[in-house]
Amino acid sequence: MAPRAPARIRQLIFPTTTIPSNLLSMQNIIVEKPYKFIPPHHGSWLPWLVQKLRVVDIYLNRCEGIESHEVRGLEHLQDSLRQGHGILLAPNHCRYSDPIAIGWLVRQVNVYIYSMASWHLFNQSRAQGFAMRMCGAFSVYREGVDRQSLNTAVDVLTQAKRPLVVFPEGTVFRTNDILQPLMDGVSFLARTAAKRRAKHSHGKVVIHPVAIKYLFKGDVRKSIEPVLADIEQRLTLNHAPRPENVLERISRIHQAMLALQEIQYAGGVQPGCIAVRQSQLVEHLLAPLETQWLGRVRAEPIMPRVKQLRSAIVPKLFLPETTDSRRSELWQQLTNVYMAQQIASHPSDYLDTPTDTRLLETVESFEEDLTDRSRIHRPLHAILELGPAIEVDHAKPPREADDPLMSELADSLKSMLGKLSTEANLI
Repeated sequence: MAPRAPARIRQLIFPTTTIPSNLLSMQNIIVEKPYKFIPPHHGSWLPWLVQKLRVVDIYLNRCEGIESHEVRGLEHLQDSLRQGHGILLAPNHCRYSDPIAIGWLVRQVNVYIYSMASWHLFNQSRAQGFAMRMCGAFSVYREGVDRQSLNTAVDVLTQAKRPLVVFPEGTVFRTNDILQPLMDGVSFLARTAAKRRAKHSHGKVVIHPVAIKYLFKGDVRKSIEPVLADIEQRLTLNHAPRPENVLERISRIHQAMLALQEIQYAGGVQPGCIAVRQSQLVEHLLAPLETQWLGRVRAEPIMPRVKQLRSAIVPKLFLPETTDSRRSELWQQLTNVYMAQQIASHPSDYLDTPTDTRLLETVESFEEDLTDRSRIHRPLHAILELGPAIEVDHAKPPREADDPLMSELADSLKSMLGKLSTEANLI
């Protein structure tokens, strides 16, 4: 059970009850067994059947509430296909539906794809792993250097038989209008393949940014009301007077969840605004682990820090000499890393410009934090917008400066997402 808050603080947040012990649910993102590379299936019969039967449409409607979609900028991809370029599609990643939604894009140009997917997704169920592989997905081990996966990705781009899909943010963030810092692996893959293609006069490698935006087309207040009520009951906020304004209700939930996290991991509720408290709690969770495992505290965005710690900790789970007590300690450290990532995934200013989609995303992320899944809200409308090709220079980027290729990709995605965000309805 989580430590109890001081009486005065506890009465302010939870007037008549003790703190719930099951504050956050940790997703099954780490597989406790040695990694084994899963290659893609190279056939085209099953991808053809999936497209023919409109499986993408049926699944996303039924399981994600996405009832309509549109694709923009398709001429950019068509031009790259005509020229025979090695094509890397680099979408933002704000929902679990994103990899499947890419099927709408490639269906309109009548091509199939390969895609990199985290190994843990292949281990959720046999059916899911089989379906992913048959549709061109291959595994990547996020907790270490996966040379087989990297070589497979480079070969795909070099041969240019199908586009390769890589999500450069590295994981899902439900803040659709905010692009997270991009992982450098995309640049390595693209530059390595471009060098090989140039050496053999096979043409170019290009990156197409893909901005994915989901718009909610229903009554968002009506849709999120039962979720808010359930969360308030779970956090025992239903014992206090309920604010009339939905933004105030969401803010109260955010503050309550953060306070509980501080009590559980830092020993008590901390002073300051939410943004400062979030940053301090992330440092409280990560800094000791970075000092222990990496030798120093890293001044980097959250995902590179998370990846480095997981890469250091996870292999220790599989050592023969790791005792049960030591394994429990390692899992607790991985839980702390996960909690830091989740805390950082709730930007305190996201609702400063409140739209119906931002409202929905925020409530969904709270519910997912608490229960490991969020319920379906419909109807959603998906927009997939392709940007112009970014030609990849195979020369090594400067060491002391930002990679110009990744900067151009990030700027393009931010620009497209910024424009798409204006299509949501202001609250």
